[in-house]
Amino acid sequence: MTEGEGGIEYTWGTGRRKTAVARVRIKPGSGLIVINGRPFDTYFPIEQTRNHANAPLLATETQERYDVWANVDGGGPVGQSGAVRLGIARALRTAEPELEEALRDGGYLTRDGRMVERKKYGQAKARKRFQFSKR
Repeated sequence: MTEGEGGIEYTWGTGRRKTAVARVRIKPGSGLIVINGRPFDTYFPIEQTRNHANAPLLATETQERYDVWANVDGGGPVGQSGAVRLGIARALRTAEPELEEALRDGGYLTRDGRMVERKKYGQAKARKRFQFSKR
């Protein structure tokens, strides 16, 4: 834990998914979640991305015990929700080490390493080729 403004204790966690990076800060509180200065429901309007990002708190039953602030950059909504999810899980593990087993069992501490394959020179896309003509 690190000390923040006015002696308030914060726990940090960094999450990454695809090209998105989330810096997540949690502290004991009432369940407030703010992402990039906006309310959670406004930032993630799709229920699926909200559930995905909020999953570690629900799995450990700590959604009413911690306030969460996240700064997310890069990627799209799905990648950002995955990055926030990993950041929350890592911060919870640091704050309460006894939650690690529940987080591990749910797969919330595993970084999803899948990335978009790059486009190759002389090709239409990453794997698609231009039509072959023998003559």
